[in-house]
Amino acid sequence: MGSFLSFGEKARRIAEADSVAVIGLGRFGRSLALELMASGTEVLGIDADETIVQELNGQLTQVVRADATKDEVLRQLAVHQFDRVVVAVSSDLKASILCASLLLQLGVPVVWAKATDEQHGRILEQLGVHHVVYPESDMGRRVAHLVRGAAKDYLEIEAGYALVKAAAPTELHGVALGDTDLRQRRGVTIAAWRSAAGEWQYADNATVLHEGDTVVAVGPTRNVEAFAQLR
Repeated sequence: MGSFLSFGEKARRIAEADSVAVIGLGRFGRSLALELMASGTEVLGIDADETIVQELNGQLTQVVRADATKDEVLRQLAVHQFDRVVVAVSSDLKASILCASLLLQLGVPVVWAKATDEQHGRILEQLGVHHVVYPESDMGRRVAHLVRGAAKDYLEIEAGYALVKAAAPTELHGVALGDTDLRQRRGVTIAAWRSAAGEWQYADNATVLHEGDTVVAVGPTRNVEAFAQLR
């Protein structure tokens, strides 16, 4: 796999491009890294498991087996030169916290970290991690909304505010959106729509929806949840 020096030289070149370093290549880290690659972002992947590293060799811009809880290792791999680093380690709480702490000490501008629970997340936030994510609980909430009813997709933008994709309810059929008082009555705004065979379009006051149309509504979480249940 080459020496840390050669890895460091390659990592420095990657860091100069549109790139992200992902530390921890378990299920979440691997999925994230591969999705970043698919979107055109260069990825330096780091994991302590040789098997995982071998599996991803050739799929990421660069992947290396290393202990990311050591300051000298992070420096040798030029991780501190990346603008964005994701700590996807979660099975080892101590390693996750130590790695995040080192990245912040090294002055990485934006650090994302995966938390397994609220306690883990609070510790990461107290350290100063810029973005803490909860993949398991976030996905659980999203799936729960889909299982509950008519929502075709659901995204919580932040606490208390969400976006939902749903069938246009009967009360909106054949009436210009500007004449429905939807925002006043339901507390949501239709941002976009499409017909069954059409493409997505921006919605405005003149938009008229029909049976079979799909809409994207945004607003307070409770309101969009109620909107998605309309028929």
